[in-house]
Amino acid sequence: MQMIHKVLNMRKRLFMIICSLVIMLGFGLAGCGSSSDSGLEDGTYVADFTTDHPMFHVNDFNNDKGILTVKDGEMTIHVSLQSKKIVNLFAGTSEDAQKDGAELIEPTIDHIDYGDGYAEDVYGFDIPVPALDEEFDVALIGTHGNWYDHKVVVSNPVPGDDIHAAAGIDLEDGDYKVETALEGGTGKATVSSPADMTVKDGKATVTIEWSSPHYDYMIVDGQKYEPINEDGNSVFEIPVLKLTEPYKVIGDTTAMSEPHEIEYELTLTLTE
Repeated sequence: MQMIHKVLNMRKRLFMIICSLVIMLGFGLAGCGSSSDSGLEDGTYVADFTTDHPMFHVNDFNNDKGILTVKDGEMTIHVSLQSKKIVNLFAGTSEDAQKDGAELIEPTIDHIDYGDGYAEDVYGFDIPVPALDEEFDVALIGTHGNWYDHKVVVSNPVPGDDIHAAAGIDLEDGDYKVETALEGGTGKATVSSPADMTVKDGKATVTIEWSSPHYDYMIVDGQKYEPINEDGNSVFEIPVLKLTEPYKVIGDTTAMSEPHEIEYELTLTLTE
């Protein structure tokens, strides 16, 4: 009988040890999942938010970017939209959004000051992000009560919380030459290449000379820039947002019967 009790006690202790190991392993796996899915430390980041349709996108002033928050391994991105025409979002498909108990994402009121004397209130949304650099489903419902399915991607997170901060350029302070490529508009306007680029404290600016004297301002990343010359072709000093990749710029031309803002894509490539 005593031998039986010893065997039972040993089995009991072995069972408890196995249970403890299983629990510890479970906590360990949970911890790994919360921190390694994104590979980002807890904090705030500026990230790109791109969609599959031009009717559903970030406010133009924010240049396709939102504020990504990482907490305990979970990611959420806040994006300001174009208007108040999208009234709810859902993290998933439109079919699931219409099921009983579906939790819709309610809008926030975001004040956008465009810096040119015009400002407005638009809807913003906090959207859960399951993974970076991968498409995921987001459904939306508009003011007419119809649901639509979309795919979105969150990518290129950079530490910080200022969407409009000038891009950091990984070059030593100094003067450089960059090849310029311009696309958009009618194709008649060009800019001089190469152009002068200056880097100071990690921030870069480029001097852009147009092939026309009729550009009276440019808009880059939501900010308005006036010409730096009075005679000859229009010349501007604007921030460099990226190298080797195109980014949006707007030029306002007075060459037509009325001034027109024209959107272009500018690509700058460092010369050898």
